[in-house]
Amino acid sequence: MTRRPREALLERVTDHVLEHGVVGLTLRPVAAAVGTSDRMLVYHFGTRDDLVMAVVLRTEERSIAAIDALPAASGVRAGVNALWRAYQTEPLASGLRVYLQAAATGLLGQEPHRSGARAGGERWVGAIRAYLVRCGVPAERAPRVTALVDSSLYGFHLDLVTDTPDELAQGVDDLAVAAAALADLSLAGRAD
Repeated sequence: MTRRPREALLERVTDHVLEHGVVGLTLRPVAAAVGTSDRMLVYHFGTRDDLVMAVVLRTEERSIAAIDALPAASGVRAGVNALWRAYQTEPLASGLRVYLQAAATGLLGQEPHRSGARAGGERWVGAIRAYLVRCGVPAERAPRVTALVDSSLYGFHLDLVTDTPDELAQGVDDLAVAAAALADLSLAGRAD
């Protein structure tokens, strides 16, 4: 079964954007790089912003699949540290860069893209939550632990601009310890 032309084109454009980024993306150079014309990109996607949003969502799908494929770690602390290591490897490293670049350009804050980004964000958080539950976070504590881990790892990912992964490792492990404590049911009464 062959893919529809739009889907095949989206895969090629997504691969290109993952390698080269969103910032400065224009239709003609992207079209030339993926072996099509800018008119075909407009035909299939509409505007440049619509194309970028489609790429962000496809990148997110790939990233969620990578999270879903992560094996459960031996505990919450180990799971958060493993998740951080996964953030620094493909496909998550370039996927997070694309998402952050699209957010930094303001695209994800504008409608109609805001709604798409919000729905995609819910799917992303759901994948992180499911992974943390596989690592031992009780389901009733998972929303709070997920919020802490997800937001913090995004911040650490931004810190990679100025710090090395080794420099950030202790901070990530401190986050992992905090997430494990928050997940501990014996702390449920004190943490709420």
